[in-house]
Amino acid sequence: MKVRDLSPRDLRKKLSRGELMLQAPPFVARLRSDLDRVAEDLQRLYADFEVGEPEDFADFHLEVLREHGLRRWYKPMARFFADGEPAFSMLPAEQGFHMIEWGLNWAVSTMAHPYLSYHAAALERGGRALVMPAPPGSGKSTLSAALAHRGWRLMSDEITLYDITSQQVRGMGRPVNLKNVSIDLIRRFAPQAELTRPVPDTTKGTLALMKAPGDSVARVLESAQPAWIIIPRYTAGAAPALAPLPKARMLLLLAEQAFNYDIHGRQGFEATADLVERCECLEFTYSALDEAVQCIADLTR
Repeated sequence: MKVRDLSPRDLRKKLSRGELMLQAPPFVARLRSDLDRVAEDLQRLYADFEVGEPEDFADFHLEVLREHGLRRWYKPMARFFADGEPAFSMLPAEQGFHMIEWGLNWAVSTMAHPYLSYHAAALERGGRALVMPAPPGSGKSTLSAALAHRGWRLMSDEITLYDITSQQVRGMGRPVNLKNVSIDLIRRFAPQAELTRPVPDTTKGTLALMKAPGDSVARVLESAQPAWIIIPRYTAGAAPALAPLPKARMLLLLAEQAFNYDIHGRQGFEATADLVERCECLEFTYSALDEAVQCIADLTR
């Protein structure tokens, strides 16, 4: 059964009881929430994902619950819990679904160590993976969303998983997190893209999430051979430009974006070094999305 097979009422029931077993390969998350906005956005963005049975094993137990008391009436707030323990500060209830997304990212990056995990986007074409590690504000998510609607399979926007044994890249096919002007940019660039209603006035500005294309979700179990590591940098008015980046420099940058590099110790260092060695390493300056997508296509062709 998939999320889309559940009626809105049944989905809310499963969520309120903590019985929604969301399969986000290679993980399973048990979700609980009493917020209607969480159910609404989950049904929209995860429609193509499988759901398991309540008795199934879950890697993570995640909850976003409404805070009670006077706040409930004049300023509804919600809190995120992992394994029954509060993990973050309270936030406005309208940010509930974003808390689920952030919480799942946090759970994978801090608790899932069979893989090396990097703060990076990953996209696949022709069996080869493009990995884009980048700090906030680089335009990584905007570029990922654009490529996902121009022939690339979206593997990940936030967390790229690297299987040390198979030397393959994996992703979870989850939504893309868009901020501020990027929301309207993607709406114009890809009118077919499905986005949530924007949530204004967060600590990161206005936020919206873009649903991963159906093909990306259908092929979520497929890994890919890493071929390119690109550091994107959005620069207003700049023409698209690719430039080689020394592999020693890329190794340092990628290690900085690793969530569990230290836990894997020497094996983590050697695997990251090998990943860099087997890829073409570049930095990419861009502004206009159409030109940027064409430049990436020319490179990978």
